[in-house]
Amino acid sequence: MPMVMAITTATTTSMAETAAAAALYRLLAWMSPAYPVGAFSYSHGLEWAVETGDITDLKSLVGWLTVVLEEGSGVADATFCAHAHRAVSAGDAAALAAVAELALAFQPSKERRLETTAQGNAFMAATEAAWPAAPLALVRGAWDGPVAYPVAVGAATAAHGIAEATAVHAFLHAVAANLISAAVRLVPLGQTDGQRALAALEPVVGATAGVARSLALDAIGGHALRSDLASMRHETQYTRLFRS
Repeated sequence: MPMVMAITTATTTSMAETAAAAALYRLLAWMSPAYPVGAFSYSHGLEWAVETGDITDLKSLVGWLTVVLEEGSGVADATFCAHAHRAVSAGDAAALAAVAELALAFQPSKERRLETTAQGNAFMAATEAAWPAAPLALVRGAWDGPVAYPVAVGAATAAHGIAEATAVHAFLHAVAANLISAAVRLVPLGQTDGQRALAALEPVVGATAGVARSLALDAIGGHALRSDLASMRHETQYTRLFRS
């Protein structure tokens, strides 16, 4: 009997480890710069901030991104991601529709709306094609409009059984990494300074993920006004490398 129990326990542990490994594999794939959402073509207004001298070096980049993550679109989008995850996990179409609608309404400019919807729709299409899961159908059933990127990520991670905390943290890391990549090209910064920026933002990403998961939808606000203005001004910038 003890031997049977040991075999059963080992089998259960092995199955859990396999499931965890599969979830990690998918999350790494989805948050990778190689995932076909076109993230490399958006700067989130950084291009204007660099041109006007708001961002000139590593220190100013970290300061700018800290504000974006803690007080602007970072914490807002992470909150949308968390609520989309909960809605899909609960099979709540009405809650998912409310998150999807608010995520679009919260965009402060035409370009930022394009940035989130183009990436969100591309994320949904790639995930449905390569990583299908029945719960993803809830998104299409609940919402017939464009899907914001954080909503797509929250829905997909829930559909594949990836924990909410892990999903939100990974989403914010991907956002920070993509903006740093844009800054490396724009400022320009060296690759090593890009990694220094990502390292400096580690506690910011972790803390913001925790805050986002504790926020109700009606408590979301934005206080990164300069970043929002940058996205508006980018629309009329004379020369541009990025779409936002």
